Amino acid sequence: MWIRGGSRPHVTALAVTVVTALGVATLNAAPAPAGRTPPAASSAPGESQSATAPRAQLPLGGRRIFPRYRLVAYYGTAGTGSLGVLGEAPPDRITERLRSVAKRYRDGRRRVQITYELISSVADAVPGADGDYSHYLSRAEVHRYVRAAKRNHALLVLDLQPGRSGFLEQAKHFAWALRKPHVGLALDPEWRMGRGEVPGQTIGSVGAREVNRVSAWLAGLTRRHDLPQKVFMLHQFRTDMIARIGVVRNRPRLAVVQHVDGFGTRAQKRATYHNVERSDRFRMGFKLFYDEDTDIFKPHGVLRIRPRVDFVSYQ
Repeated sequence: MWIRGGSRPHVTALAVTVVTALGVATLNAAPAPAGRTPPAASSAPGESQSATAPRAQLPLGGRRIFPRYRLVAYYGTAGTGSLGVLGEAPPDRITERLRSVAKRYRDGRRRVQITYELISSVADAVPGADGDYSHYLSRAEVHRYVRAAKRNHALLVLDLQPGRSGFLEQAKHFAWALRKPHVGLALDPEWRMGRGEVPGQTIGSVGAREVNRVSAWLAGLTRRHDLPQKVFMLHQFRTDMIARIGVVRNRPRLAVVQHVDGFGTRAQKRATYHNVERSDRFRMGFKLFYDEDTDIFKPHGVLRIRPRVDFVSYQ
Protein backbone atom coordinates (compact mmCIF):
# COMPACT_ATOMS: atom_id res chain seq x y z
CA MET A 1 0.00 0.00 0.00
CA TRP A 2 1.02 3.58 -0.45
CA ILE A 3 2.85 5.55 2.15
CA ARG A 4 0.51 8.54 1.92
CA GLY A 5 1.42 12.07 2.80
CA GLY A 6 4.97 12.11 1.41
CA SER A 7 6.05 13.65 -1.85
CA ARG A 8 6.49 10.29 -3.50
CA PRO A 9 4.58 7.03 -2.92
CA HIS A 10 6.30 3.76 -2.39
CA VAL A 11 5.16 0.26 -1.57
CA THR A 12 5.43 -1.16 1.90
CA ALA A 13 4.19 -4.51 0.65
CA LEU A 14 2.48 -5.80 -2.41
CA ALA A 15 0.48 -7.30 -1.88
CA VAL A 16 -28.99 -5.79 1.20
CA THR A 17 -31.79 -8.49 2.35
CA VAL A 18 -34.98 -9.12 0.26
CA VAL A 19 -36.84 -11.76 2.19
CA THR A 20 -38.59 -14.25 -0.02
CA ALA A 21 -41.36 -16.41 1.33
CA LEU A 22 -40.25 -19.94 2.02
CA GLY A 23 -42.43 -22.59 0.49
CA VAL A 24 -44.02 -24.62 3.29
CA ALA A 25 -45.03 -28.06 2.19
CA THR A 26 -48.00 -29.65 3.94
CA LEU A 27 -47.32 -33.33 4.31
CA ASN A 28 -50.63 -34.96 3.39
CA ALA A 29 -50.27 -38.56 4.41
CA ALA A 30 -51.75 -41.10 2.05
CA PRO A 31 -54.44 -43.34 3.58
CA ALA A 32 -52.89 -46.23 5.46
CA PRO A 33 -53.43 -49.68 4.05
CA ALA A 34 -56.23 -51.67 5.75
CA GLY A 35 -55.17 -53.20 9.00
CA ARG A 36 -52.11 -50.92 9.42
CA THR A 37 -51.75 -47.96 11.78
CA PRO A 38 -50.17 -44.86 10.25
CA PRO A 39 -47.12 -43.49 12.05
CA ALA A 40 -47.69 -40.72 14.57
CA ALA A 41 -47.36 -37.18 13.15
CA SER A 42 -44.64 -35.02 14.63
CA SER A 43 -46.88 -31.94 14.68
CA ALA A 44 -50.26 -31.26 16.18
CA PRO A 45 -53.40 -31.93 14.08
CA GLY A 46 -53.97 -29.18 11.55
CA GLU A 47 -50.34 -28.03 11.60
CA SER A 48 -48.05 -28.27 8.59
CA GLN A 49 -44.45 -29.39 8.51
CA SER A 50 -41.70 -27.66 6.63
CA ALA A 51 -39.88 -29.67 4.01
CA THR A 52 -37.28 -26.91 3.75
CA ALA A 53 -34.13 -26.58 5.83
CA PRO A 54 -33.85 -23.51 8.09
CA ARG A 55 -32.62 -20.39 6.31
CA ALA A 56 -28.97 -19.55 6.73
CA GLN A 57 -28.19 -16.94 9.37
CA LEU A 58 -25.37 -14.53 10.12
CA PRO A 59 -22.84 -15.75 12.71
CA LEU A 60 -24.59 -13.98 15.62
CA GLY A 61 -28.09 -14.43 14.21
CA GLY A 62 -30.41 -12.66 11.82
CA ARG A 63 -30.06 -12.04 8.12
CA ARG A 64 -29.32 -8.30 7.91
CA ILE A 65 -26.01 -6.81 8.95
CA PHE A 66 -26.92 -3.16 9.44
CA PRO A 67 -28.05 -1.48 11.60
CA ARG A 68 -28.00 -4.46 13.97
CA TYR A 69 -24.23 -4.88 14.03
CA ARG A 70 -21.06 -2.83 14.13
CA LEU A 71 -18.18 -4.67 12.45
CA VAL A 72 -14.67 -4.62 13.87
CA ALA A 73 -12.04 -6.28 11.69
CA TYR A 74 -8.41 -7.27 11.49
CA TYR A 75 -6.96 -6.87 8.00
CA GLY A 76 -4.11 -8.76 6.36
CA THR A 77 -3.23 -11.91 4.50
CA ALA A 78 -2.31 -15.47 5.39
CA GLY A 79 1.02 -16.40 6.87
CA THR A 80 2.65 -12.98 7.22
CA GLY A 81 2.25 -9.83 9.26
CA SER A 82 3.83 -7.66 6.56
CA LEU A 83 0.44 -6.83 5.02
CA GLY A 84 -1.51 -6.40 8.22
CA VAL A 85 -2.21 -7.67 11.69
CA LEU A 86 -4.50 -10.54 10.60
CA GLY A 87 -1.52 -12.59 9.44
CA GLU A 88 0.62 -12.06 12.55
CA ALA A 89 -0.67 -15.28 14.15
CA PRO A 90 -2.84 -18.28 13.21
CA PRO A 91 -6.56 -17.47 12.96
CA ASP A 92 -7.62 -18.76 16.39
CA ARG A 93 -4.83 -16.92 18.19
CA ILE A 94 -5.33 -13.66 16.34
CA THR A 95 -9.06 -13.92 17.14
CA GLU A 96 -8.26 -13.56 20.83
CA ARG A 97 -6.57 -10.22 20.13
CA LEU A 98 -9.40 -9.14 17.83
CA ARG A 99 -12.05 -9.89 20.47
CA SER A 100 -10.11 -7.84 23.01
CA VAL A 101 -10.16 -4.83 20.66
CA ALA A 102 -13.75 -5.37 19.51
CA LYS A 103 -15.25 -5.34 22.99
CA ARG A 104 -14.12 -1.72 23.35
CA TYR A 105 -16.60 -0.78 20.59
CA ARG A 106 -19.64 -1.86 22.58
CA ASP A 107 -21.92 1.08 23.19
CA GLY A 108 -25.05 -0.64 24.49
CA ARG A 109 -26.99 -0.06 21.26
CA ARG A 110 -25.42 -2.37 18.69
CA ARG A 111 -23.82 -5.78 18.83
CA VAL A 112 -20.21 -5.99 17.78
CA GLN A 113 -19.43 -8.53 15.09
CA ILE A 114 -15.79 -9.55 14.74
CA THR A 115 -14.59 -9.80 11.16
CA TYR A 116 -11.55 -11.05 9.28
CA GLU A 117 -10.65 -9.07 6.18
CA LEU A 118 -8.37 -11.40 4.25
CA ILE A 119 -6.38 -10.15 1.28
CA SER A 120 -7.18 -13.07 -1.01
CA SER A 121 -5.57 -11.79 -4.18
CA VAL A 122 -2.35 -9.89 -3.69
CA ALA A 123 -0.99 -7.22 -6.05
CA ASP A 124 2.54 -7.79 -7.27
CA ALA A 125 5.31 -5.56 -8.61
CA VAL A 126 6.07 -8.13 -11.32
CA PRO A 127 3.68 -9.48 -13.96
CA GLY A 128 3.86 -13.15 -13.07
CA ALA A 129 3.23 -16.01 -15.48
CA ASP A 130 -0.20 -14.69 -16.52
CA GLY A 131 0.93 -11.07 -16.76
CA ASP A 132 -1.73 -9.63 -14.46
CA TYR A 133 0.49 -8.38 -11.60
CA SER A 134 -1.56 -10.26 -9.01
CA HIS A 135 -1.65 -13.71 -7.44
CA TYR A 136 -4.30 -15.65 -5.53
CA LEU A 137 -3.96 -17.20 -2.12
CA SER A 138 -4.34 -20.94 -2.41
CA ARG A 139 -7.76 -22.48 -1.85
CA ALA A 140 -6.38 -24.23 1.23
CA GLU A 141 -5.24 -20.93 2.75
CA VAL A 142 -8.59 -19.23 2.14
CA HIS A 143 -10.47 -22.31 3.35
CA ARG A 144 -8.55 -22.14 6.63
CA TYR A 145 -10.03 -18.68 7.27
CA VAL A 146 -13.50 -19.77 6.08
CA ARG A 147 -13.45 -22.55 8.68
CA ALA A 148 -11.94 -20.36 11.39
CA ALA A 149 -14.54 -17.64 10.85
CA LYS A 150 -17.35 -20.16 11.17
CA ARG A 151 -15.78 -21.71 14.28
CA ASN A 152 -15.29 -18.31 15.91
CA HIS A 153 -18.67 -16.81 14.88
CA ALA A 154 -16.91 -14.22 12.74
CA LEU A 155 -17.58 -12.72 9.34
CA LEU A 156 -14.94 -13.15 6.64
CA VAL A 157 -14.45 -10.54 3.91
CA LEU A 158 -12.30 -11.51 0.92
CA ASP A 159 -10.29 -8.52 -0.24
CA LEU A 160 -9.24 -8.32 -3.89
CA GLN A 161 -6.10 -6.60 -5.21
CA PRO A 162 -6.49 -7.54 -8.88
CA GLY A 163 -3.58 -5.88 -10.63
CA ARG A 164 -4.48 -5.86 -14.32
CA SER A 165 -7.23 -8.48 -13.87
CA GLY A 166 -10.86 -7.43 -13.54
CA PHE A 167 -12.64 -7.51 -10.21
CA LEU A 168 -15.44 -9.74 -11.55
CA GLU A 169 -13.01 -12.36 -12.82
CA GLN A 170 -11.31 -12.49 -9.44
CA ALA A 171 -14.58 -12.52 -7.48
CA LYS A 172 -15.77 -15.54 -9.49
CA HIS A 173 -12.56 -17.33 -8.61
CA PHE A 174 -13.78 -17.31 -5.00
CA ALA A 175 -17.41 -18.23 -5.72
CA TRP A 176 -16.96 -21.45 -3.74
CA ALA A 177 -16.23 -19.40 -0.60
CA LEU A 178 -18.76 -16.65 -1.29
CA ARG A 179 -21.51 -19.27 -1.27
CA LYS A 180 -20.93 -19.51 2.49
CA PRO A 181 -23.38 -17.36 4.52
CA HIS A 182 -20.63 -15.63 6.53
CA VAL A 183 -18.34 -14.65 3.63
CA GLY A 184 -18.40 -11.23 1.91
CA LEU A 185 -16.29 -9.31 -0.60
CA ALA A 186 -14.12 -6.18 -0.72
CA LEU A 187 -12.78 -4.39 -3.79
CA ASP A 188 -9.57 -2.39 -3.43
CA PRO A 189 -9.28 0.01 -6.40
CA GLU A 190 -5.84 1.16 -5.26
CA TRP A 191 -4.55 -2.06 -6.81
CA ARG A 192 -6.79 -2.12 -9.94
CA MET A 193 -4.34 -1.32 -12.72
CA GLY A 194 -5.03 -0.15 -16.24
CA ARG A 195 -3.04 -1.08 -19.31
CA GLY A 196 0.61 -0.22 -18.81
CA GLU A 197 0.20 0.48 -15.08
CA VAL A 198 2.13 -1.36 -12.39
CA PRO A 199 1.13 -1.77 -8.72
CA GLY A 200 3.18 0.48 -6.51
CA GLN A 201 4.02 2.87 -9.31
CA THR A 202 0.52 4.34 -9.60
CA ILE A 203 -2.65 4.52 -7.53
CA GLY A 204 -5.28 2.46 -9.30
CA SER A 205 -8.97 3.14 -9.89
CA VAL A 206 -12.19 1.48 -10.95
CA GLY A 207 -15.32 2.69 -12.71
CA ALA A 208 -18.88 2.41 -11.44
CA ARG A 209 -19.79 0.07 -14.29
CA GLU A 210 -17.29 -2.56 -13.18
CA VAL A 211 -18.32 -2.20 -9.54
CA ASN A 212 -21.97 -2.66 -10.52
CA ARG A 213 -21.20 -5.79 -12.52
CA VAL A 214 -19.51 -7.32 -9.50
CA SER A 215 -22.30 -6.35 -7.09
CA ALA A 216 -24.95 -7.70 -9.50
CA TRP A 217 -23.14 -11.02 -9.66
CA LEU A 218 -22.70 -11.20 -5.88
CA ALA A 219 -26.32 -10.22 -5.19
CA GLY A 220 -27.43 -12.90 -7.67
CA LEU A 221 -25.33 -15.54 -5.93
CA THR A 222 -26.79 -14.47 -2.59
CA ARG A 223 -30.32 -14.72 -3.97
CA ARG A 224 -29.85 -18.11 -5.65
CA HIS A 225 -28.50 -19.67 -2.47
CA ASP A 226 -30.94 -17.81 -0.16
CA LEU A 227 -28.06 -16.39 1.88
CA PRO A 228 -28.17 -13.60 4.47
CA GLN A 229 -26.98 -10.12 3.54
CA LYS A 230 -23.34 -9.95 2.50
CA VAL A 231 -20.72 -7.29 3.09
CA PHE A 232 -19.75 -5.62 -0.19
CA MET A 233 -16.98 -3.15 0.55
CA LEU A 234 -15.27 -0.49 -1.55
CA HIS A 235 -11.92 0.81 -0.36
CA GLN A 236 -11.15 4.45 -1.11
CA PHE A 237 -8.92 7.30 0.04
CA ARG A 238 -9.05 9.58 -3.04
CA THR A 239 -12.14 10.72 -4.91
CA ASP A 240 -10.73 9.60 -8.27
CA MET A 241 -10.29 5.98 -7.13
CA ILE A 242 -13.97 5.22 -7.92
CA ALA A 243 -15.11 6.99 -11.06
CA ARG A 244 -18.75 8.11 -11.08
CA ILE A 245 -19.34 6.80 -7.57
CA GLY A 246 -22.76 8.46 -7.63
CA VAL A 247 -24.05 5.74 -9.96
CA VAL A 248 -22.68 2.80 -7.95
CA ARG A 249 -25.70 0.64 -7.16
CA ASN A 250 -26.80 -0.02 -3.59
CA ARG A 251 -28.37 -3.48 -3.73
CA PRO A 252 -30.73 -4.69 -0.96
CA ARG A 253 -29.05 -8.11 -0.67
CA LEU A 254 -25.69 -6.47 -0.03
CA ALA A 255 -24.47 -4.33 2.86
CA VAL A 256 -22.49 -1.81 0.80
CA VAL A 257 -19.67 -0.15 2.75
CA GLN A 258 -17.48 2.70 1.57
CA HIS A 259 -14.31 2.06 3.52
CA VAL A 260 -12.02 5.07 3.94
CA ASP A 261 -8.35 4.13 4.04
CA GLY A 262 -5.28 6.32 4.39
CA PHE A 263 -3.00 6.86 7.33
CA GLY A 264 -1.52 9.88 9.06
CA THR A 265 -2.42 12.13 11.94
CA ARG A 266 -5.94 12.25 13.35
CA ALA A 267 -6.54 15.54 11.55
CA GLN A 268 -5.33 14.12 8.23
CA LYS A 269 -7.50 11.04 8.60
CA ARG A 270 -10.59 13.12 9.42
CA ALA A 271 -9.91 15.31 6.38
CA THR A 272 -9.63 12.27 4.09
CA TYR A 273 -12.81 10.80 5.57
CA HIS A 274 -14.85 13.96 5.02
CA ASN A 275 -13.37 14.50 1.56
CA VAL A 276 -14.47 11.15 0.12
CA GLU A 277 -17.40 9.98 2.27
CA ARG A 278 -20.77 9.35 0.62
CA SER A 279 -22.77 8.42 3.69
CA ASP A 280 -25.93 9.48 1.86
CA ARG A 281 -25.48 6.33 -0.25
CA PHE A 282 -23.42 3.83 1.72
CA ARG A 283 -22.52 2.57 5.17
CA MET A 284 -19.18 3.95 6.25
CA GLY A 285 -15.91 2.21 7.09
CA PHE A 286 -12.70 3.55 8.63
CA LYS A 287 -9.24 1.99 8.78
CA LEU A 288 -6.67 2.35 11.54
CA PHE A 289 -2.98 1.56 11.06
CA TYR A 290 -1.04 0.28 14.05
CA ASP A 291 2.34 1.24 12.63
CA GLU A 292 1.72 4.16 10.26
CA ASP A 293 -0.93 6.26 12.06
CA THR A 294 0.29 9.07 14.27
CA ASP A 295 -1.53 9.12 17.63
CA ILE A 296 -3.90 6.34 16.52
CA PHE A 297 -7.60 6.86 17.22
CA LYS A 298 -8.91 5.13 20.32
CA PRO A 299 -12.23 3.26 19.99
CA HIS A 300 -14.17 6.01 21.79
CA GLY A 301 -12.76 8.49 19.27
CA VAL A 302 -13.89 6.36 16.33
CA LEU A 303 -17.36 6.10 17.87
CA ARG A 304 -17.59 9.91 17.92
CA ILE A 305 -16.78 10.32 14.21
CA ARG A 306 -19.63 11.66 12.11
CA PRO A 307 -20.97 10.45 9.76
CA ARG A 308 -21.07 7.32 11.92
CA VAL A 309 -18.61 4.51 11.28
CA ASP A 310 -20.23 1.07 10.86
CA PHE A 311 -17.12 -0.93 9.93
CA VAL A 312 -13.75 -0.26 11.57
CA SER A 313 -10.67 -2.23 10.61
CA TYR A 314 -7.13 -2.44 11.87
CA GLN A 315 -4.07 -2.95 9.76
